[in-house]
Amino acid sequence: MKSAPAVVSVAFVLALLTWLLLNGLNVNSARYDSQLEALGDFTRFERGMTREVLTARAGLSRNYDALVQMVNAYDDALTRLRDTAGLDAEQTRAIDVLSARAGRQESLIERFKSRNALLQNSFAYFGLFSDKLAESDSRPLVTAASALAAAMLRLTLDTSDAAARQVEHRLEELAQLQPPPAEKDSVRALLTHGQMLHDLLPDIDTILKTLVADSSNREQDAMLAVILKRQHAARASARKTRLLQYITSLLLLSGIIYFGMLLRKRAMTLRRRAAFEHVIANISMLFINSSSERIAADVEMALHQLAGCIGADRAYFVCEVGATTHSYRWSRDGVGFEQGWPQRVLSLASRSDGGDDGIVYIPKVSASHPHEAMNLLAEAGVSGWLCIMSAQKSRDGILGFDALHGGALRYWSEVSLFRMAFDAIRNAIRRARLEGEKERLQASLQQARRMETIGTFASGIAHNFNNIVGAILGYAEMADARIPSGSRPAASLAEIRRAGERARELVEQILSFGRRGEGRRESVCVKTLIDETRSLLAASLPSYVRLEVSETAEASVVTGEPGQLQQVILNLCNNAAQAMKEPGRIELRIKTCDLASPLPVGRSDVGPGRFIVISVSDPGPGMDEATLERIFEPFFTTRPDGNGLGLATVREIVEQHGGAIAVRSRPGAGTRFDVWLPSGESDEPQPAQHGSDPALLGAGETVLVIDTDRHRLLRYEEILAALGYEPVGFTRLAEAITACRAAHARFDAALVCHLPGGSSLDVAAALHDAAPALPIILAAPSTRDLAMPSLETSGITELVHHPLVSAELAGVLARSLASSATGGRSRRIAGVS
Repeated sequence: MKSAPAVVSVAFVLALLTWLLLNGLNVNSARYDSQLEALGDFTRFERGMTREVLTARAGLSRNYDALVQMVNAYDDALTRLRDTAGLDAEQTRAIDVLSARAGRQESLIERFKSRNALLQNSFAYFGLFSDKLAESDSRPLVTAASALAAAMLRLTLDTSDAAARQVEHRLEELAQLQPPPAEKDSVRALLTHGQMLHDLLPDIDTILKTLVADSSNREQDAMLAVILKRQHAARASARKTRLLQYITSLLLLSGIIYFGMLLRKRAMTLRRRAAFEHVIANISMLFINSSSERIAADVEMALHQLAGCIGADRAYFVCEVGATTHSYRWSRDGVGFEQGWPQRVLSLASRSDGGDDGIVYIPKVSASHPHEAMNLLAEAGVSGWLCIMSAQKSRDGILGFDALHGGALRYWSEVSLFRMAFDAIRNAIRRARLEGEKERLQASLQQARRMETIGTFASGIAHNFNNIVGAILGYAEMADARIPSGSRPAASLAEIRRAGERARELVEQILSFGRRGEGRRESVCVKTLIDETRSLLAASLPSYVRLEVSETAEASVVTGEPGQLQQVILNLCNNAAQAMKEPGRIELRIKTCDLASPLPVGRSDVGPGRFIVISVSDPGPGMDEATLERIFEPFFTTRPDGNGLGLATVREIVEQHGGAIAVRSRPGAGTRFDVWLPSGESDEPQPAQHGSDPALLGAGETVLVIDTDRHRLLRYEEILAALGYEPVGFTRLAEAITACRAAHARFDAALVCHLPGGSSLDVAAALHDAAPALPIILAAPSTRDLAMPSLETSGITELVHHPLVSAELAGVLARSLASSATGGRSRRIAGVS
């Protein structure tokens, strides 16, 4: 119903324009032109008929075809003239006069045609018999016939009464003669046709005179005057209509300009909305591939784009996650933030009335305003403020924009669209956090599976290898007792014992490959580490390989486990020696590098801070791109006698120490490995220590333990008690669930031990339903059949190896309780050895 006036208005305008168009076009002009053309044809064909009649009278036409065509065209012109007259009475009367005249003309022509046919026939016979009598032997007959022919010729040219009487007199003279018998028929025929010509010639001339006299232009002039009168009237009406068209066009142009301005205003609004939606789309696309490492930079870029839409000088996003407040800020060049300003916005927003949509828009801040929020904004130097708050009552997140100059914050009626931006940023931060947790969980699970694979591989050789190493060490001790100390054999036996100890440590390194857990860390002097490693390499490197060490003059110290770091250098140097088929040297260089910004090294970034770089170079055959991409994969090797664990172990150890490793190599140009380790003199916090570290012992926290085997349950309770925890064991799931529901805060963590039949996940899921906030640790002998979705659904936060190892269990419990204390329940999977 609302559109009915618009429809009526449009229909009226269309009807008016159609009427003006039809009248302005002067459609009758074509009709008048057709009438004038038909009238001209009528006059022209009428004259043509007279001309054809005179031609036929003179005997120049052998037939009447041309005359018949003229008569038909004459009738057609009259018909067209009548068809174009329409209902005009005056034109109809004038056409009726022309039609009557046309009827007379055609009647006279028909009479002429019949008389003229007889006339031409008589002329032919008259001439024939005249010629025949002119050859007669009778002189009087020839004279009379010649006189008749002369009189007839005169009558042909002059049909007056005198000429007719003379022809009649000559006919009488010829009739009185007594022709010879042979000429009697000719004389009689000549007299018959002569008499017929005497009668026809005056009659035909009379028809011609009537026809010519009736062919005047009076009727045509009258018809022409009527047509011109109508044509002039139509032209005058068309001129008036065109003037009205011009006035109407001006009015329509004014209306178009007015509505065009309205449409332009609307289009600008839509364009601005589209631009903002484009910004939102760009931000959403930016956040699609955003990760937890890049989320801060991506949010800052999003704030920059959003601030440009309304001319803000500062933009920020503040949210609370658990007990932690996260803030992201952006400001123009030369514009800073007041101390604590973005964080204070949360409390300010909670006291502001954002309405149902949670949006506060203050285009101009007044310092004298009685409202407290105005005073706080004025103190922070804000002249215009836009704040989008969380739709929840808690107001735990805000998106804010500040203008520091009066009137700089442009008004926009569709400011509510910033709710989309708020949701996009908040969801991106939450997604990045969840993805980070998921990646950490997946990485831990993969590490556990990889460790399990390595453990399976190593378990087959560890026992025999340890026996061999034990035998070597035992016989070395026995031999050392029989050899004087200080002798060369004694020194050699000491090196044998040292190599045996390193071999035993190597077994431990293989078993620890793929494990996230770290051993005891200490400050390690790199120079001392290199010296010890050089002595070991001197006995293991081939005789044609020479080791050259170049290090900095300043002391280089790193924090780590000496055995693992030495294993890194040993593996790299041994790999370099095995790659050299000809005599050469291995260069081992040490340098210190200070990084002001993160630097990509290998598959990760290092810095900022001080780093010790250990480089191992060899002049071997080098590697192609395909080999470089896979050299750090476990079990990948290019040597028939290799096991593919050396470089994989190296990278694992380096990354556990907070460093990174990079490789440069080309076929025929040798290979260089760069190991980046953080300097021990840096201010970075040291990683948590495991094993028997007192920091990992419990402080009386209560741990719920479920195991169907009572004897094993008692042993695990003893392990937990020795670690400083208060264990509460259950052999039945129902009893454990009842205890959880009876007192939610009684237990600090839960330990679900391996159950036959694969029901451990079901037990963990039931505990999670009973106590959703309780950290659950799963003890499993294998992670091969465990999938990430089932772990998340069951509420499992950590994995440990089954049967339990006290050192590993201590580290897992410490992490779980620390994560639970922050309220975030950060989920991760511990390594399973």
